[in-house]
Amino acid sequence: MAKGLDVGTMNILSAQQDGNDTVFVQQRNSFVEIGYSDMAEQMLARSEVLHIRKDDKVYVVGDDALNFANIFNKETRRPMKHGILSNDEQSAIPMMKLIIQQVVGEPDRPGEKVYFSTPADPIDSELSTLYHQKTIESFLDDMGYDAEPINEGMSVIYSELADNNFTGLGISFGAGMTNVCLAYYAVPVMKFSVARGGDWVDEQAARATGTPVDKVTSIKEDDFELDFTTDVGGVEGALSIYYENLLDYVIENIVGEVDEEDIEEGLDVPVVVTGGTSSPRGFEKLFRDHLREASIPFSISGVSHASEPLYSVARGGLVAARSDEDVDLDESEPEPEAKAEPAPPSE
Repeated sequence: MAKGLDVGTMNILSAQQDGNDTVFVQQRNSFVEIGYSDMAEQMLARSEVLHIRKDDKVYVVGDDALNFANIFNKETRRPMKHGILSNDEQSAIPMMKLIIQQVVGEPDRPGEKVYFSTPADPIDSELSTLYHQKTIESFLDDMGYDAEPINEGMSVIYSELADNNFTGLGISFGAGMTNVCLAYYAVPVMKFSVARGGDWVDEQAARATGTPVDKVTSIKEDDFELDFTTDVGGVEGALSIYYENLLDYVIENIVGEVDEEDIEEGLDVPVVVTGGTSSPRGFEKLFRDHLREASIPFSISGVSHASEPLYSVARGGLVAARSDEDVDLDESEPEPEAKAEPAPPSE
């Protein structure tokens, strides 16, 4: 067995193979603090709500955190910010450990392969992703896995471009960052990230409309559509404006980062977009229209949107982990013993 793990700012997801099916496990990467009482803790345990008690406080973690935040009129807190562990959140590491343990589970055997997503260093920020990468790797190794990082954009290519020999441009629109990778035959020739994603859209829309960020996030996740028919004075109108700005920003950086020498002459490059931030209806068309208007220094064969954008990165990690595990199995098999050729028949 092998597993893929998408360590996202908004969600953490795992993927593993079960026969012909791929099974995903997901938890929201957030938590909310509530006051402790014996009855409250008993009710949480009875309802199987993921939580941690610390001194006189209880932290509700994962998918239930947003529900509790809305009930108690509180803001959720995040272990990650801008695609990496948050240095502003003292509880980041214990919360991340708990969520990852719940999502990935125990290894089926010691040393089971797991490929976990990690962002590229952003080109528009001084943030370093190394500490984040090594910390997540340590979590998984301590659980008994053989953990390997995989670039998030490359994971998209593994997931979505197998039919194109793992060649193309993969773009993952996450909550904390947007990751971009150009690869030929599974070899990355360009990869970078920008420190803008769905969280940036939500924060800007919240600031513009005077709406709490969690409320904006809930509106975005509840059947929001990028159709530009909504009154610009409301939250959905503000979301549309900042979504469009995000796409222009990402495309502008692609144009600035791509070296024409990286592009094989005469090759048409397929582009695939994915990630939770790309989920609203109308995203693919809006991205395609803006890409068409840009001065991209290579020919594009087409733009596609992953059928399950939330699961692409975890699935790509699974593809890489299974491939790596197959190679290890092949190398561990003993060479067949040489057999003597039969003697020619005597005359």
